[in-house]
Amino acid sequence: MIISSTEDTIDLDKRFQLAQEMAEEAGALALDYFQRRHELMIETKRDLHDVVSIADRNVEDLIRKRISASFPDDGILGEEHGYEEGTSGYTWVVDPIDGTAPFLNGLSSWCVSIALLHDGEPVIGVIKAPCDNETFAAMKGKGATLDGQSLELDPERTLQNGLTGIGGNSHVPPAMIGASITSLLEAGGNFVRTGSGALMLAHVAAGRLVGYYEPYMHAWDCLAGYCLVKEAGGEHLRFPVEGETIRKGSPVLAAGPGAFRDLEELAPRIENF
Repeated sequence: MIISSTEDTIDLDKRFQLAQEMAEEAGALALDYFQRRHELMIETKRDLHDVVSIADRNVEDLIRKRISASFPDDGILGEEHGYEEGTSGYTWVVDPIDGTAPFLNGLSSWCVSIALLHDGEPVIGVIKAPCDNETFAAMKGKGATLDGQSLELDPERTLQNGLTGIGGNSHVPPAMIGASITSLLEAGGNFVRTGSGALMLAHVAAGRLVGYYEPYMHAWDCLAGYCLVKEAGGEHLRFPVEGETIRKGSPVLAAGPGAFRDLEELAPRIENF
């Protein structure tokens, strides 16, 4: 897709550079906390599985300070510190540590997720996986990369010859998660769940997973991954971002061109549970 003007392109290029720099800095800080995780004070949010630490808050603080210093008129939505509306037409959407439960339990399946919205569309997505030292990056119209190498999804990959990521959380009835897995298995597919929806979306963009489905996610969990998948040649459901809806959750589904329609057809709807 084409950005509307040279000025817009320059503005987006500058923000893309910042997003990549922030992902590296935030990833390094998060990794330091990960290596000292036994020292962290842990709090619960909605339930015993929904946890947060000082690492989440301090990593988000770092990102917010960098954005405010470079683009003070941009809006920012972060999982830990909420929404600050801007006036520039750009809104950053940040999850400082997606996969906090794996993070705190010593597993590598967590990441830093940074997205940028413009006119309701994810136009930048950068995901840093510090334990693997991998950086997934995408900008509207410029494609997606993994550590600088171009990503392009294979249309021959389907639910039947690949792995599909399935996510769930306490917002979703357990039976619905079970139905998702059952439907996928009955269709001849197989699934994985790692604990980080953002990272599994990055793996879809990289072709490691053919698709990802979660019945309810927030904007900070999925928008960077959505940009990556789209720029790699895949498809995704639209996530509502208008007004207050950006604070609320929505179904998330993304897949490569050979799997999207099939995954969309078998994914259960939350109103049926």
